Amino acid sequence: MLRIGLTGNIGSGKSSVARVWERLGARVVDADILARRAVEPGSPGLERVRAAFGPDVTAADGSLDRGALRRIVLADPSARKRLERIVHPEVARLREEEEARLLADGTTAVVHDIPLLFEVGLQDAFDVLVVVDAPEEVRAARLRRDRGLSDDEIRGLMAAQMPAAEKRARADLVIDNGGTLEELERRAEAAWSRMTGGAEPGGAGEGLRVDMHIHTHCSFDCRSDRDAVVERALEAGLGRLCITDHDEIEAALDLAERYPGVVIPGEEVKTAERVDVIGLFLREWIPGGTPARATCELIRDQGGLVYVPHPFAGGKGGGGRILPEIEDLVDIVEGFNARLHDQELNHRAQRWGRDRDLPLGAGSDAHTLGEVGRAWAQVPWFDLEPAAFLTALRAGAIHGRESSRLVHVASTVAKLLP
Repeated sequence: MLRIGLTGNIGSGKSSVARVWERLGARVVDADILARRAVEPGSPGLERVRAAFGPDVTAADGSLDRGALRRIVLADPSARKRLERIVHPEVARLREEEEARLLADGTTAVVHDIPLLFEVGLQDAFDVLVVVDAPEEVRAARLRRDRGLSDDEIRGLMAAQMPAAEKRARADLVIDNGGTLEELERRAEAAWSRMTGGAEPGGAGEGLRVDMHIHTHCSFDCRSDRDAVVERALEAGLGRLCITDHDEIEAALDLAERYPGVVIPGEEVKTAERVDVIGLFLREWIPGGTPARATCELIRDQGGLVYVPHPFAGGKGGGGRILPEIEDLVDIVEGFNARLHDQELNHRAQRWGRDRDLPLGAGSDAHTLGEVGRAWAQVPWFDLEPAAFLTALRAGAIHGRESSRLVHVASTVAKLLP
């Protein structure tokens, strides 16, 4: 059973994401609902809350007066901690009971909607961590409009939660919700496909799709806006994507920071031999014109992976001529490149990699938005680090569709534009 932890600061819209996923077949365990059950009338939890905070926190009908309790907690941080010590253990017990019931029913994916997932230390309890986020001013406007909260109440609630930037950094996936509900639903559907292998109709198997060779406007022969590239990738059902600009790494590092769990930063280096070598999981730029073997060593020095793209293509691949020199440093071979129109070149790359027991990758080599996702490696879910990616590639398979020859016209035009 896939266990997904869903969180986001107040007003982010995570409940809307949970509803989309429920419509797509997820079973959702809502921590807010469990928290209400933990203090429902007649429960031991409510009696402990009343004993700790006095009779004024209960309404005339015997239920919890949440507004009165919220005012106490917001005014006194120690009161919040006392409340958490009462409620959290009971919620944990109810969560375990609910998950055991779902497992017995044969549920394959359960989403735990937990507002304070990181704050209460539950980040290691799930297979995938998803954060829904929106700008603070957008969240505040939603809380005023939808819940009628005052500015003081909003500030207090926001101050009680971990900063959104820190949650984003800890997440496997981030869903941005600064726009319309329709945009959020589309992003939630794409995220669900990435996690469950649903992808797009006709997709191959289960797991994650990874397009391992994509360019942005930072490449001299590409005009694609970097954020538009990520948006297109998510729409295409990709779970992760490798940004591999020519002799540049700025966009890759920027996107990896802003889309944690989605973007693998890389660079396609034009070596001194005029042959391309890709580094994945890079942290630092490698200058174009560095000799091929030295390029591979610099990639390895960063803890990155050496990925050989289109190794038998003429020109940019060198027809395979540098492979003997770098063979001992190669980690991955591109077995399918969607921009190669002679498929024997892809087949030669596959044979060369398999003969050396190297995992195969696949990439669209996209220089236009329409190409993104035309080739991919279908792999099991993996932690976003090099060794786990190699293991996933060995257990996966490569797929792709040849791009139109017209894409080369777009690259030529991009070279000519300022």
